[in-house]
Amino acid sequence: MPTDFDRLIRRNGTGSLKWDYHTHNGRRQRWDQTDPAHGDRQVLPLWVADMDFASPPEVVTALEACARKGIFGYTDRTPAYDAAVAGWMARRHGWQIEADWICATPGVVPAVNMMVRAFVPAGGKVIVQTPAYYPFFGSIRNNGAQIAASPLRLIDGRYRMDFDDLAAKAADPDARMAILCSPHNPVGRVWSAEELQRFGAVCAEHDLIICADEIHADLMLGGSRFTPLLQADAGLARRTLVCTSPSKTFNLAGLHTANILVPDAGLRRRFLKAMTAAGLGGLNPFGAAALEAAYTHGEPWLAEVLAYIEGNLALMADFLARELPAIDLIRPEGTYLAWLDCRGLGLDPPALEQLMLDQARVYLDEGIIFGREGAGFERINLACPRSLLLRALERIRDAVSQAT
Repeated sequence: MPTDFDRLIRRNGTGSLKWDYHTHNGRRQRWDQTDPAHGDRQVLPLWVADMDFASPPEVVTALEACARKGIFGYTDRTPAYDAAVAGWMARRHGWQIEADWICATPGVVPAVNMMVRAFVPAGGKVIVQTPAYYPFFGSIRNNGAQIAASPLRLIDGRYRMDFDDLAAKAADPDARMAILCSPHNPVGRVWSAEELQRFGAVCAEHDLIICADEIHADLMLGGSRFTPLLQADAGLARRTLVCTSPSKTFNLAGLHTANILVPDAGLRRRFLKAMTAAGLGGLNPFGAAALEAAYTHGEPWLAEVLAYIEGNLALMADFLARELPAIDLIRPEGTYLAWLDCRGLGLDPPALEQLMLDQARVYLDEGIIFGREGAGFERINLACPRSLLLRALERIRDAVSQAT
């Protein structure tokens, strides 16, 4: 039976980060502004990257079965868990992995923190291609390392890696690690095999560890094809840790279940040592059950949700072209996030935030939090009921019209 993605599922009052919290000046605060009781003054939240869709029914059934057991003790990987992860990678991406590579973690962000702690000495540098997923910045700074930003280049509406700048940053003797975001968040690029090979060659030449964040790998749009980094260049396996999770694909982020795939035994030992030192280990039993169900039975649902997101993207592209020509859509090739170039409005970041949040009453992720290259941009989440997206776009149009 087809999933009803148009259904508005009320999330207010559930502790939802997206609906019950607001982040301002780096501080997270509870708020009730997204409550429909506010009427036309209700804020529409299209910021943090989770979906406003129910997860696949097979996942819900698996969680109900887990709850009926009534025992929620310490949990770790099983052969069925490992087979589900390996089977998904083989079917979805043609990538054969070994069970020994799997390091279960409570999320990709905690894992990136542990990688910096394990592989980058105090004062060492981590290369990040900006604008970039902003938790990378905290993962680096919080563990005594420095950010080495290598800006992507926006050429004819499409972002590209700046390999000359990347090589210059990698040549710095303090550089120890490079983070690859693939597909890239927030700009939505799906890197080609050739781009991945060139990126890997720079890292290999300068002996950098690679953190490959492939959490959005399953979310391809417009006929794009995802290439795992270690498929593009298997020789990079000795220096690469690959971040994967069903959380974005199947809307399971709150179950805190991710898998870091580490082919090299030496890297794996060092990474797991850092995890142990931080007291991180084991699995959430509900997360394990959800992963197995999603990876085993979730592909039909994923095909449906991707088709729906494609429809939302088409609606937004048409709306912006007709109603908001001052805002350019950087069309995403992957993820369910769109990067909006709002520089045509002529507003600085605080004024742009005020326009979106205070006047339009739409809560987006301001581009500046992704790095200074994001100034004048906004990130919008397309994984929501179409009526919600349309209301948000109409509000932005009206706010821009009143401001000009």
